[in-house]
Amino acid sequence: MSFTFPQKVLFKHCDPAGIVFFPRYFEMMNDCVEAFFDTLGFPFENMHGGEGGVPTGRIEARFHAPSRHGDHLNLTLTGRRIGRASFDFTIETVAGEERRMSYAATLVYIDGRGKSKPWPDALRAGLTDHIKSET
Repeated sequence: MSFTFPQKVLFKHCDPAGIVFFPRYFEMMNDCVEAFFDTLGFPFENMHGGEGGVPTGRIEARFHAPSRHGDHLNLTLTGRRIGRASFDFTIETVAGEERRMSYAATLVYIDGRGKSKPWPDALRAGLTDHIKSET
């Protein structure tokens, strides 16, 4: 099961040439991840209140084609692996049928001191429902 987050490319996302400035893709990715956790019943505003959170431990990105002001993108998050305190996922960003950007990332569940800790059972179950096997 995957999670899809729609994103219209806004003026604020673009450089003077009218294409998405690359760091804005990472903001869009984080918006997708935050919306995904909302659907699991674990909103970021509750998870990042000084008691811990889910920072990004690793990220890889590949830019396939530029996106322009006004484009309608779909960011699709698919879980790949869940560990004791980590969650590996990919996000494919497309406009229509055209691939624009791909991400592979790892989130780590941490306590208030920044140390990894095991996922709560309910959150682990929600994440596990979004794991796609590589077969």
